[in-house]
Amino acid sequence: MELHVTHENRLPVAERKIEIVERKGLGHPDQICDSIAEAISVKLAFEYERRFGAILHYNVDKIFLAAGRSKTKFGGGEVKVPITLVFGDRATNKVGEEEIDLNSLVVNTAKDWIRQNLRFLDPELHVRYQVEVKPVAENLAEIFRRAKSGILPANDTSAVVGYAPLTPTEKLVLDLERFLNSRKFKREFPFTGEDVKVMGRRVGEEISLTIAMSFVDRFVESETDYFQKKELVLDSVNDWLRERGCEFNYKITLNVLDERGKGEVGCYLTVTGTSAEAGDSGEVGRGNGVNGLIVLSRPMGKEAAAGKNPVSHTGKIYNVLANCLARKIYEHVKCKEVYVWMLSSIGRPISDPSLVHVELVREFPLRSEEMREIEEIVREELEEISEFCRELAKGKFPVS
Repeated sequence: MELHVTHENRLPVAERKIEIVERKGLGHPDQICDSIAEAISVKLAFEYERRFGAILHYNVDKIFLAAGRSKTKFGGGEVKVPITLVFGDRATNKVGEEEIDLNSLVVNTAKDWIRQNLRFLDPELHVRYQVEVKPVAENLAEIFRRAKSGILPANDTSAVVGYAPLTPTEKLVLDLERFLNSRKFKREFPFTGEDVKVMGRRVGEEISLTIAMSFVDRFVESETDYFQKKELVLDSVNDWLRERGCEFNYKITLNVLDERGKGEVGCYLTVTGTSAEAGDSGEVGRGNGVNGLIVLSRPMGKEAAAGKNPVSHTGKIYNVLANCLARKIYEHVKCKEVYVWMLSSIGRPISDPSLVHVELVREFPLRSEEMREIEEIVREELEEISEFCRELAKGKFPVS
């Protein structure tokens, strides 16, 4: 492993004048794809270990959601054309004479995730499934036969970046979406759907929070009722911000395309709580990073972690690990920010990346003992990568 530790004396993101932060929530079409891909990944890993004693080759990170068509109506509309979920990529489907029914596993896992997370989307009535997961390529399957001491070779050459800590703006956007999709909030406001997006725009000490959140039409009696319910939601968000002790001067807007006097057309209504029923399609990798955010002020890689193999695909493993390393280094070494870049080389053991670059943002150079501490943290984490991958395979780390 080639390890570089550097420092830069520059303004950390939290002290810059402008930040733009986005969070796509639970019922957003892109987040649906990411979440289902990861649920399938966890299920496949479990089945391989249960049946064959090891996680075999698979990648199920190619999922596309084609939006359906619906007709919303005050008091309750209907889905006219179901959503279509298309599943692609590769997975081991046979070991010796024993086969895994990939089609059933993929579809049943997707249906279970929908039942558990989207209250008004019926996985039997509102969704169609097209499974195009094919048997594995032999050259990649061979990688799984080369493991030494349980450490697999990387099955891709990929680069990722992670950072710590989150800025107050980043935390605010992340926590706000989680609040709006919390069980407590949905009990209090059952008419709100899971399709929530929060965009945070900070200029100096002023922050604008733009929220898009579908309302479920069966709970809305009229245009007047819609706008009254909208005010209740805005009041609740303001209360949450006050209780949180928000440090910014803030402005909140909700469903900005709403227009009084247009009836259903002037309100953000859905039948099922997600725009996937009619408005938006989705795809794995177009949503949040592994820390749950899309942040324009930070370096970002293009590797989608959801659905990738957790024991050999460094696009997933290093993506999560880079953020974990950044957090650990930030806790142990005095600085304002930490960035960790990791580069893998196909065929090289995942415990031995070809390059790790740790960059600290602070005013003064690194002391030799700090350099040693950072090197020790990186090496210790890589030495424990087998355990890290086992936890990753069980879904212990969020990836979107």
